[in-house]
Amino acid sequence: MATAAQVAATFLSFLSCPRHHTAPSPSISFLATPVLPASLRAAAAGGQTLTFRCRGRRIAVVAQLPTMIPELASGEKKIRWSSRAVRSFAMAELEARKMRYPTTGTEGLLMGILVEGTSDAAKLMRAKGITLLTVRDAAATILGKSEMFYFSPMHPPLTESAQRALDWAVNEKLKSGEDGEVTANHLFLAIWSDKESAGHKVLASLGFDDQKASLLAKTAGEEKAMSPR
Repeated sequence: MATAAQVAATFLSFLSCPRHHTAPSPSISFLATPVLPASLRAAAAGGQTLTFRCRGRRIAVVAQLPTMIPELASGEKKIRWSSRAVRSFAMAELEARKMRYPTTGTEGLLMGILVEGTSDAAKLMRAKGITLLTVRDAAATILGKSEMFYFSPMHPPLTESAQRALDWAVNEKLKSGEDGEVTANHLFLAIWSDKESAGHKVLASLGFDDQKASLLAKTAGEEKAMSPR
């Protein structure tokens, strides 16, 4: 029978084996992995990607989000989403999972914007005392809490109101006739514009109003360049 010392030596030898410590790939593309939902991989096929650095590695991120606008879905027209909007969307899915919700709704999009944190929409909410915790609490009050042992899907599908918010943001950008990207600010204003959405109800319950929204609407299409990380 092997002694404790022999077992420990064998275990340490196993851990030090090179095949268990492969070096990370210098570049990771969410398009090539199942991390990204199929809807986003399809939307980004042949389209623009954004690249940023995370702990010294280059990360490629899809610059398209799901749309129900026919000409965009078919590829006849191209629309660019800002890096802040894309990151906010990714964080929205994560927040929906933390809340144990089966879908990603407009309340999740709000939380995603706050978690991303660098857009004018996020700064405006924080300036008005609206934080991630207050949005979570308000969402739980309005929508209720999920069952303790329920596990959300990896990528909770969008609710109808969340999909309308994405499409509204795109339409507003198209109607402006201006070049540039659809920003997280557009997404925030889209949530506020739908009075029946959970996100609008959350914001209203926290004291947000049309006057505050108008401040953001003036510069919705403007985003300062993000500093490299």
